[in-house]
Amino acid sequence: MNNKQFALLVVGILCVCSMAFASVFQDKPMRKLSNGTYVVNTTTLAPNVKGFRGATPLEVHIKNNKIVKVVALPNQETPNYFAKVKGLLLPKFAGKSTSKPIQVDGITGATFSSKAVKENVSAAVRYYKANK
Repeated sequence: MNNKQFALLVVGILCVCSMAFASVFQDKPMRKLSNGTYVVNTTTLAPNVKGFRGATPLEVHIKNNKIVKVVALPNQETPNYFAKVKGLLLPKFAGKSTSKPIQVDGITGATFSSKAVKENVSAAVRYYKANK
């Protein structure tokens, strides 16, 4: 085995070990901030919820059983369309109660992304209610 092959082997082993470590010690989907706000990350809660080009993970901030804000996490959605979702749809969730089904209208032209965002928010609220 030459030096290049050995280096590739070591890199491969390190990649496998880091992925195993990450899966074992992965943070929980929800954390509580010092001000009492719960932040639910939907990356692992709703991995099968897809927009137009893939997963659309979010962070949903909840305090006193109301959504404070929804923040989009990195995704592969079409930037121009997802910008509309971020600017027009995400703010609609602020102030919504977690005690009843959340209903907001989607964004025309970004139907798949809108649907995925709404499903992610619902998943986050379900998790919050079950684990707060």
